[in-house]
Amino acid sequence: MIEKTSQEYKAVIATCKSLFEKKTRDYGTAWRILRLPSITDQIYIKAQRIRSIQEKGVQKVGDPIRDEFIGIINYCIIALIQIQLEKSSALELQFEELEPLYDGAVNETFDLLQNKNHDYGEAWREMRVTSITDIILMKLLRVKQIEDNQGKTLVSEGVKANYQDMINYAVFALIKL
Repeated sequence: MIEKTSQEYKAVIATCKSLFEKKTRDYGTAWRILRLPSITDQIYIKAQRIRSIQEKGVQKVGDPIRDEFIGIINYCIIALIQIQLEKSSALELQFEELEPLYDGAVNETFDLLQNKNHDYGEAWREMRVTSITDIILMKLLRVKQIEDNQGKTLVSEGVKANYQDMINYAVFALIKL
């Protein structure tokens, strides 16, 4: 089962990375201007839209839920890249410069997934996509609180771990969809 998860995970990430590359080539890296709380809010908007559609059972804008989960993954990776580039003032980066940062964020997040999957026995496979959406929203509220506390926590993991968890939960949702 773990090998199956690995293959499914890599297929989802390949789709996300392909879109990230195309958007980078189309728009550049305008997202570099965003502070972490703005990225968090962008992810929140996407997760809230998913939840709204799930609750209403109908959507009026054509963008499928699947695309919103892809957006959550890519914005979380953007957040992880922003954390790495915190001291850099360069706003415009080429995809070739970003690709190793993207891959590094994905690889570290995938390693986290493998460790958690080992301990939890792939319990996510029994979860509902609606529950996954709720967990992503909960993680977002945690990140917002940590950001409002200027990154200080007493016993909790920081924003990076929460972004990584959101990536993994969004991948789970895409696998399940």
